Amino acid sequence: MSKNILILAGDGIGPEIIAAAEQVLQRVNTKFGLELTWQHGLLGGAAIDAHGEPYPAVTASQAANADAILLGAVGGPKWDSIERSIRPERGLLKIRSELNLFANLRPALLYPQLADASSLKPEVVAGLDILIVRELTGGIYFGQPRGIRELENGEKQGYNTDVYSESEIKRIAKVAFELAGLRGSKVCSVDKANVLEVTELWKQTVTAMQQAEYPNIELSHMYVDNAAMQLVRAPKQFDVIVTGNLFGDILSDEAAMLTGSIGMLPSASLDENGKGMYEPCHGSAPDIAGQDVANPLATILSVAMMLRYSFREEAAAKAIEDAVGQVLDQGLRTADIMSEGMQRVGTVAMGAAVVAALGGE
Repeated sequence: MSKNILILAGDGIGPEIIAAAEQVLQRVNTKFGLELTWQHGLLGGAAIDAHGEPYPAVTASQAANADAILLGAVGGPKWDSIERSIRPERGLLKIRSELNLFANLRPALLYPQLADASSLKPEVVAGLDILIVRELTGGIYFGQPRGIRELENGEKQGYNTDVYSESEIKRIAKVAFELAGLRGSKVCSVDKANVLEVTELWKQTVTAMQQAEYPNIELSHMYVDNAAMQLVRAPKQFDVIVTGNLFGDILSDEAAMLTGSIGMLPSASLDENGKGMYEPCHGSAPDIAGQDVANPLATILSVAMMLRYSFREEAAAKAIEDAVGQVLDQGLRTADIMSEGMQRVGTVAMGAAVVAALGGE
């Protein structure tokens, strides 16, 4: 099979964290004889500056021909004043939609070395291992009609449409049930079925699918407001959480902070054939761009997810995850995960430490 990767550094801290991740990718590529190849492209603000749009045709062609995509982050205040339809974030939504990357996997895994970095008590989060499966190409982010209109009285009104079909719900539920079968065999489906008809259909569809096809998976349902509370009250009750685009966006960021820092969490966005885009859960953080302080570990761990899910290179993926653990054991910390008695390092040094921990040439 081909093993072609498209690397999109993006904006803000994107180029810095991607540079660190690319060094790790190069090391495992050589050490494990993976025969991976990659090229670079533009997305987001960087693409706007070069081509006048956030997802230009040249990038779309590169993405269509790649077997996997590694993304840094997009956006920043530099582009906040331009037309909404061509802002950096629209490029991100467009690449997800055009490549049909409907299944967003966001693990919230707490490294034991970082238990004290969480905002919750160590005993609450120790051993935390949650996988959030977020539907990524439907729901209110893509639903039509949408816009800002002027009413007869002259007042402006913003509106969006939250819509899901049975087929969209079934395919994301299938991902969640099958991944749960490899983990703790528990799925919690999060909705707001008491007030939103679209999530009433979500709940009905997920329930019917579990009964018909996945009777060995324990299924529970939770309203999104309760789920948000339970994530900080007793997060270890969850194994796999499956939910729609909007709720998943919010809950995955909340879960990220349980682990100590959003700078530790990778993500994967997959199509039905395993092609995926891999990126850290955090944003472009333009306020710290160019200062060598950003945490590259989420991006490095996104490389591990890419090797696991798109290329089925489990040994190489596990080697990266183990290397990150070794670096944390050494007491190295970026600013976001710094604690007393640890050694503070920057983006470049943290990336180099992971490369060194991987060994080999």
